[in-house]
Amino acid sequence: MTKRRVVVTGLGTINPLGNSVSDTWNRLLKGESGIDYITTFDTSNLPVTFAGEVKNFDGNDYLGKQHARKMDRSSHLSIFATEQALIDSGINLEERLGSNVGIVFGTGIGGIGATEEAVRTYDSRGPSRINPLAITQLMPNSSIGQVAIRFGVEGPSLTITTACAASANAIGEAKNLIERGVVDTVIAGGVESGTTPMTIGAFAQIRALSTQNENPKLACKPFDKERDGFVMAEGSTVLVLEEEQHAIKRNAKIYGYVSGYGSTTDAYHITAPAEGGIGAVRAMEKALLDAEISIQQVDYINTHGTSTPANDLNETKAIKSLFGEYSKNLTLSSTKSMTGHLLGGAGAFEAMVSILSIRDNKIAPTINLNNFDDQCDLNYTPNSSIELNTEIVMSNSFGFGGHNAVLVITKT
Repeated sequence: MTKRRVVVTGLGTINPLGNSVSDTWNRLLKGESGIDYITTFDTSNLPVTFAGEVKNFDGNDYLGKQHARKMDRSSHLSIFATEQALIDSGINLEERLGSNVGIVFGTGIGGIGATEEAVRTYDSRGPSRINPLAITQLMPNSSIGQVAIRFGVEGPSLTITTACAASANAIGEAKNLIERGVVDTVIAGGVESGTTPMTIGAFAQIRALSTQNENPKLACKPFDKERDGFVMAEGSTVLVLEEEQHAIKRNAKIYGYVSGYGSTTDAYHITAPAEGGIGAVRAMEKALLDAEISIQQVDYINTHGTSTPANDLNETKAIKSLFGEYSKNLTLSSTKSMTGHLLGGAGAFEAMVSILSIRDNKIAPTINLNNFDDQCDLNYTPNSSIELNTEIVMSNSFGFGGHNAVLVITKT
């Protein structure tokens, strides 16, 4: 039986760099940073005062106050990005999408803003004053439920919470649904809006965050010798995936193909990657096998590249272990250097970047990479974008809990 092929026909995003795909891509290619001082709450008691916040977006204005108040900010962002992607795909939003459309989203922590607000209310005013909508705002599957309601998605729906690998897993599992013939179309992506006082404080306590408060735009420096942690960020990115013939029949434009997916677990440590990146190696191997692609065919890897000492070193070791001498021929970069870490939304954002790299034959840089780590010695595209004939891209996503998810995206 011929394997059903999965294409990407729509893209949508809202993130620290922009509220559209075109604005985001243009700023990525210019090497601009969306990281700055936090504006949404007082950071005077916190050891970290900066993050990648979404700018110039008000859920009340977008959805109307009556609807917006029922949701956490993560749902606002998810609906916004999904609407963009569906419009880009040419799908008629005047009709319910129905049961031949599924939806798979990834998130790391769900509606944490609503959770914190409910706890503050309980502590200060008692249980009778908790917002009756709190549960439906804070549950991790809230965003996917709100998106489904908004657009009439009646097919299978899955929320994946594999930390920073979540939305890469979401795209991979969406691919599986289409390949198996369960549905012809899946809305796949991820969201995170976890830049809150508690999460900043908690991540700082485990020394995961950069503390370079003096210049936020220079703080995220993947693979640099002076890297000291990741930068929290928020946003949502959504891809419309379709079975190839289904897309062709409706004359949809095709950005590229989700050709490979690999997923593994380290079973090693709850936060640290397995030594030598062995779990990542296995996930990359599985993705290439699924795509029926050899290591010598890969043009570009959008790395997980978080700017933490352990992750960047282990990812480099993993790539060198799998690709061997060919790793010297690879082009890599970390777009987290410009966005910060979107946590559960990172994989979908970076899959979008991979698709745009194929479309335009351009590679966005790793900015702030000036003091090279001797052990991180691959071509990470430092500081300036480049032109590169790009037909096959690997996108890596690794998460707390030992989760590894790898996508292979191809031009044909």
